[in-house]
Amino acid sequence: MELSFVTPNDLEILGRLALSCILGGIIGYERESKSKSAGLRTNMLVCLGSCLIMILSTELYSTVEGKTNADPARLAAQVVSGIGFLGAGAIMKEGLNVTGLTTAACLWVVAGVGLSVGAGYYMSAFITAVLVFVVLEVFAKLDSFHPIDKKLSAKVIIKNDSLAVQQIYDILKHYDVKISVVKMKNTEHAADDTHIFVEMELINTKHIREVEIMHALYALDGVETVELT
Repeated sequence: MELSFVTPNDLEILGRLALSCILGGIIGYERESKSKSAGLRTNMLVCLGSCLIMILSTELYSTVEGKTNADPARLAAQVVSGIGFLGAGAIMKEGLNVTGLTTAACLWVVAGVGLSVGAGYYMSAFITAVLVFVVLEVFAKLDSFHPIDKKLSAKVIIKNDSLAVQQIYDILKHYDVKISVVKMKNTEHAADDTHIFVEMELINTKHIREVEIMHALYALDGVETVELT
């Protein structure tokens, strides 16, 4: 009797795992090209792992089919909820801005692509991967035509006897930076009230580089320190 360690079913499983890596890599490549935290390898591994879990779920069910009321989707369902923990790690708060939401959403969709491949729905997985790639590429370029106003947080320490407050306002107006909130108080380390701490929430409507705004503020007479996030 001839023994075969590789069955047609094994070859199909191998093809599914390989396809999940390819489709996850398509989306991961786009993320990697944008220098995102979850790049090529992360997306490939998420897609591959999801595919493996889906295959495991269906294969386990096939061995107990008719013997129990087990639901083959239960194991795969844990991927959908569990991937949220990985996505949460990609979301970061920088000052008043939140970044990483698109990357987290990509990980969630990539997990779905992996589950689809594992279940044998190749066409839906392929179309989804292509659509995700198109959305990331095309709509990222559209954002440059209609950019969202960027919020900034500014902390400035100035001399109490200077006209720096008015000068700061003039500089921000020059760069079309709007002030949404402003707070002023004496610094904690100046008992003689010689310095003032100014905290502002800004809206960078023209997407001017932060370093350019910071340099212009720091160049003003009376400005001691500038922190922009």
